Amino acid sequence: MAKRETLSDRRARRVRNHLRSAGRGRPRLSVYRSNKHIYAQVIDDIQGVTLAAASTLDGDIREAGQSSSSIAAATKVGEVIASRAKSAGVGEVVFDRGGYLFHGRVKALAEAARTGGLSF
Repeated sequence: MAKRETLSDRRARRVRNHLRSAGRGRPRLSVYRSNKHIYAQVIDDIQGVTLAAASTLDGDIREAGQSSSSIAAATKVGEVIASRAKSAGVGEVVFDRGGYLFHGRVKALAEAARTGGLSF
């Protein structure tokens, strides 16, 4: 029996397919947001390789002493992913919000990545 697809899975797949056509070979900055944490990856879809990753589970972000589900933590993850992507040689990405609204923690991560040097 086939697994039933949830609405959030369909929404994420729809966004991802649109980004593949609009991205023109640029790496994808993918965001996953759970209730407690936020994760970000820079993915090269052509080679199928993760170039850089950051989350609120990283040691330097956890040591800051703030809640991992806050906008401040998402801002810190955005800064870290931008610096790691720059060190990996990535300057331009396409932003994959994964079906989440561009609001709150997702928006804070995106704006921090932009100020960190990533352009999208």
